[in-house]
Amino acid sequence: MRKIVEIKVLPKDVDNKEVIEQKAIGKSKVNPKDITKIEVIKRSIDARGRQPMYFLRVELFINESPDQEINFLEKLKDVSKSKEVIIIGAGPAGYFAALELIELGMKPIIFERGKDVQARRKDLRAIQQFGIVDKDSNYCFGEGGAGTYSDGKLYTRSHKRGNIYKILKLLVEHGAKISIMIDAHPHIGSNKLPVIISNIRKTILKHGGEVHFESLVTDIIVKNKKVKGVVINETAEHFSDKIILATGHSARDIYYMYREKGWKIEAKPFALGIRLEHPQPLIDQIQYNQSQRDEFLPAASYKLVCQVEGRGVFSFCMCPGGLVVPAATNPGEIVVNGMSLSRRDSPFANSGIVVAVEERDLIDFKEEGAFAGLAFQKHVEQEMFNAGDGSQQAPAQRMTDFVKGKVSNNLPTSSYIPGLNNVGLDSLLPQDISNRLKKGLLQFGKKMRGYYTQEAVAIGVESRTSSPLKIPRDKETLMSDIEGLYPCGEGAGYAGGILSAAMDGQNIARKVFEKV
Repeated sequence: MRKIVEIKVLPKDVDNKEVIEQKAIGKSKVNPKDITKIEVIKRSIDARGRQPMYFLRVELFINESPDQEINFLEKLKDVSKSKEVIIIGAGPAGYFAALELIELGMKPIIFERGKDVQARRKDLRAIQQFGIVDKDSNYCFGEGGAGTYSDGKLYTRSHKRGNIYKILKLLVEHGAKISIMIDAHPHIGSNKLPVIISNIRKTILKHGGEVHFESLVTDIIVKNKKVKGVVINETAEHFSDKIILATGHSARDIYYMYREKGWKIEAKPFALGIRLEHPQPLIDQIQYNQSQRDEFLPAASYKLVCQVEGRGVFSFCMCPGGLVVPAATNPGEIVVNGMSLSRRDSPFANSGIVVAVEERDLIDFKEEGAFAGLAFQKHVEQEMFNAGDGSQQAPAQRMTDFVKGKVSNNLPTSSYIPGLNNVGLDSLLPQDISNRLKKGLLQFGKKMRGYYTQEAVAIGVESRTSSPLKIPRDKETLMSDIEGLYPCGEGAGYAGGILSAAMDGQNIARKVFEKV
């Protein structure tokens, strides 16, 4: 027999096994002699009262042994001589599709335009310190995808899309902390993820798969509406009748390839706005109602949403104790994103604050058809760049000055290493989006007292919340209108983060297996 109880403990006792067991036994009213194991299965912070508490869901095993823990790595097979499946992209969708294929007995051949996680660091340093953008190796492109160096948050609402437990367990088996299995909003950190991603690659190679870096897919070979293979770096060909397209949301060359070939592609909703950075102690004070954060509490986060004139304004990818980073994928554009290291100990908190983009915003680009959103996105990013000095300095204003429509006299200290360009964002953002952001920020200031402050800085532009395009696929087979081509993950428009992309990769792999 098993029984689940819910208890609260002080932050200092969140890892105190004795306190947790005493409270759980008392709540369960079960004879301690009959309990064979006590296990925390979920935890979150409840900061609604005067004293923040940890809320724990605890499972008690009563006169019953716990199930034997599953080891997914033990299920993997040697696929070195098996049927080959090409995977384009080494992000979470591509890597988890590869692991699933190996378990099913198929050989993944992965082609990634960027570099491995270690080599990629040099290109990130070049963006941060010298403003040099490598179009194939940056914060979006390279082993592990955009998530590797932009936080590693593992939260999704898509619980019905796949096996979240399996993904989290595989991450643990490759080096992640066991706590991600129970945290309500699990997080790994951009300093820890590279090792985990590297370990996943080693697993793929160990079992007979292949991973090729600096291998840009420049063409997909199709005959009679059936895939035959890919062209790598414009010269080398590799053949397979099964291809998983797992590029990320910024792989614009794939979208242009689709348009050139006349393949089906359609517009998809996305959002655009700013990245807002506050002092982390201020967010802690607001959320925890403490003058100084309890040493046993993590850096506080927030989630905000409101409606402004019929459109959603919302926080996106909130990074407590984090950094703002340059996420451009081509020279001549400014894009910002957020990340946190595992300790989340930066003195800053940042979050995207974005507005849903609608058709009326795209009127100047209507001749682009389904690509209007992409053209709009590129235009705003280029405007941000053109307002600067040719570096990766990002346009910025104090939050209160942005709302009031005036250029700031000076800017607060920021985590953004390339530096901030003191300029009015009004002149760079589309008016409808700018106006809604301003009104949304005022509403957020009412929801969180102290949030609206001159100590916060608005930085432009947060434009890569998701892909503005979607590659249609059959609901049953998950295949595109090209036989054997399986669009997958964020780039195809079917995911919105590490977990959902990984789940989509697993689902696609199983559909590929069904067709063999």
